[in-house]
Amino acid sequence: MMEFKLKENSSIIQYIQVIIGASLVGFGYNMFLLPSKLAAGGLSGVSTILFEVYQLSPALTQFLINIPIFLIGWLTLGKDFSGKTLVGTFWVPFVIWLTTDLPFAITNPLLGALYGGILLGVGLGIVYKGNGSTGGTAAIAQIVKKFTGLSSGYSQLIVDSLVVITSLIVFNLELTLFALISIYISSKVIDIVQLRTSSAKLIMIITEEEKRMESLIRTGIDRGLTKVRSLGGYTNDNKTMILCVAERNEAVYLKKLLQQEDPGSFVIFLDASEIMGRGFSLDKYYGQKL
Repeated sequence: MMEFKLKENSSIIQYIQVIIGASLVGFGYNMFLLPSKLAAGGLSGVSTILFEVYQLSPALTQFLINIPIFLIGWLTLGKDFSGKTLVGTFWVPFVIWLTTDLPFAITNPLLGALYGGILLGVGLGIVYKGNGSTGGTAAIAQIVKKFTGLSSGYSQLIVDSLVVITSLIVFNLELTLFALISIYISSKVIDIVQLRTSSAKLIMIITEEEKRMESLIRTGIDRGLTKVRSLGGYTNDNKTMILCVAERNEAVYLKKLLQQEDPGSFVIFLDASEIMGRGFSLDKYYGQKL
């Protein structure tokens, strides 16, 4: 029963993520990309081109083209994905329709490329974290990711670039180059959002004072650790490599302790992009009887 509730809550959270992300995508399109005439890849780029040439409604265009793409995604990516894609597919055109003719739309192509790329990247990253899609070429990018193993950002970059290249027929080279900037920015932001880059540090300590280092970590910053038996490459002496993950402020404090207590230890501090487990994605004392 508890497991069923956890799965149900997780599914609800994912659908909320899809709605929030799709809202950012639709808003970013109407505020930055469409007014500055940037066909920044994807179905939004196609609808921008059609609006420029035939004055077709971008919301209606995206809705109609999404229908066959949605069916393809349903067949290749599974029913769970298709449910969230269905929400994203309808929600993006709805937000575009809802925010039509914004009074504070950005027409400068440089600003549109920078801020539009950031907003679209954040939106799509949130949608992907919810295991969904906003339809259109975003669904195609997810299919590319599944069969090639590429990251979501690079899959989106490949698909969107093809759309931008075709936009040269309608727009000038300058606007196309701005659109490519927007695509590059959004692809990077997608990966950043999905990895949820944090300020945590991975600390690697190579020492002969195993017990002493273990005590410093546990009493000094109250963090867990992993010990790996190692062999010195120069001396061939047996050593211990201690791995520990800590928040930035904890890492700074531990560095001071190490400099005071054992300045001879070999220590490496590395950035950790995303941490899962107790003390980070879960409460530090999760599962413990206090």
